Amino acid sequence: MRHGDSVGIRELKARLSHHLDRVRAGRRVTVTERSRPIATIAPVEAPAMAEWARALVSQGRAAWSGGKPGGCRPLVEIAPGRTVSGAVLEERR
Repeated sequence: MRHGDSVGIRELKARLSHHLDRVRAGRRVTVTERSRPIATIAPVEAPAMAEWARALVSQGRAAWSGGKPGGCRPLVEIAPGRTVSGAVLEERR
């Protein structure tokens, strides 16, 4: 492997897990071919949509305990011989 945060293709293939661990730790890895940079592997940034949700929680306008959302009402059970569309129509009444 070359010095710094660059790695040749052969080395990347041979030790992919190691280099992905480096990326998980926040480092960018430049992939080289014949000593010339051809790509960069970088950590994925947090989705922008998560920022507005964090802002609502910090403003006290929403609450989140850190778990998964609770979801919706219990599922509608469909009796044998009935169709899903029929159950939906019945549920809407």
